[in-house]
Amino acid sequence: MRTRLLLPLLLLLLAACQSVHLERDFDPERDFGAYRTWSWQEPALQYRPADPRLRSDLTEQRMRAAVADQLDQRGLRQAPPGKTGDFRVQVWLIVDQRQSQVTTYSGGYWGNPWYGYWGGPGYGETRTYDYQVGTLQIDFYDSRDDKLVWRGSAQQTLRSGPYSPAERTRMIRETVTKVLSQYPPH
Repeated sequence: MRTRLLLPLLLLLLAACQSVHLERDFDPERDFGAYRTWSWQEPALQYRPADPRLRSDLTEQRMRAAVADQLDQRGLRQAPPGKTGDFRVQVWLIVDQRQSQVTTYSGGYWGNPWYGYWGGPGYGETRTYDYQVGTLQIDFYDSRDDKLVWRGSAQQTLRSGPYSPAERTRMIRETVTKVLSQYPPH
């Protein structure tokens, strides 16, 4: 009985963990139609924390390729080497450690006022779950005045366990696509 009650809660929790929370912010005074070319703001990819398990040349290559592909699909061209584009791009990869507590109750009294109540003592059990939340944030800076003009981010719960190179590439491409789906601002 207890397992049947706990299963829907766990399924709901897992479904919530898979969702991606998107956010964006931008300067409404900017003419985003005037931006035609872009370049990287070095360092192009920032990590928080600067953990070597997260930070790698492979991750940076995947991220640069995914961002360049999405910007190209939006008609924005990368400035030639040595030139600065109309805006500069910087990406942040942030991983936070979080905890969640789930309390389940069982036992106690059952029945109704017509036939009386019966049962035994009730108790509650609280479990703590540790998990990681990943945030991918993409910032655009105007090259003329170095001001942040657009920011998009995606946040989601990361599953535990190793990821294959193909999974990493797919996840980065999908997340970058979701973040940049909010550009240009409408």
